[in-house]
Amino acid sequence: MPGQFRYPISELKQISKKVEDLNIPGILIFGMPEKKDEVGSESYNDKGIVQKAIKAVKDNTDLLVITDICLCQYTSHSHCGLICDEKINNDETLKVLGKIALSHAKAGADIVAPSDMMDGRVGAIRKELDNNSFEDTLIMSYAAKYLSSFYGPFREAAHSAPTFGDRRTYQMESGNILEALREVELDIKEGADIVMVKPALAYLDVIYRVKNKFGMPTAAYNVSGEYAMIKAASKMGWVDEKKIMEETLLSMKRAGADIIISYFALEYASL
Repeated sequence: MPGQFRYPISELKQISKKVEDLNIPGILIFGMPEKKDEVGSESYNDKGIVQKAIKAVKDNTDLLVITDICLCQYTSHSHCGLICDEKINNDETLKVLGKIALSHAKAGADIVAPSDMMDGRVGAIRKELDNNSFEDTLIMSYAAKYLSSFYGPFREAAHSAPTFGDRRTYQMESGNILEALREVELDIKEGADIVMVKPALAYLDVIYRVKNKFGMPTAAYNVSGEYAMIKAASKMGWVDEKKIMEETLLSMKRAGADIIISYFALEYASL
């Protein structure tokens, strides 16, 4: 996607300083490991790519560091959980997610953000962090994450599209808002400090319902496909990119988002 890059550790000092200078309060880190396996073991390697990235950013800035907690970028099958007979093993996955979160917290992450949509993962992560004296590490849960076609560009960049099947057994169908509210409520009860709705643009009503019902700090994820559509239409001369970008981000804020995660962050802040 135009304006988006995969950064090596050697360039993190420069790009994170740019983020900080633009008064963007924080970043969300995703990692691309050198090797993948069936169980995603690189995800909780204390010398792994995300762990190194956390330290590099923390050593050079005062940015808030959030890390994605999931297995899809680390497993050879690219599903978000451990697989047994081509089915997700939810409970065994929870143990691994706890190990990932703890590894990130040890490296210096301020907030861990489970995006896997396994049942019970917020509680499992909270327990693992608390048992290891990381009570102050926050959890931003991808509480209402939909099975969406808007993730396409990211999955291509991160090589994280499933090698078989899809993710409909653990992500939500786009027409279902009641399940979203139930999922959010469960995550809050398990200890989530911030709840997220993903994607954002086609789910503004979900953001509104979540914020209105629970009053929790609420994040909206302005995902890759939403960004890519605006960039493509602008390249064709069909829309005013700056105005569309501003209107889009404002709609998320208006719907109730306290935090917006967006590929437009640098561009918008530069204005």
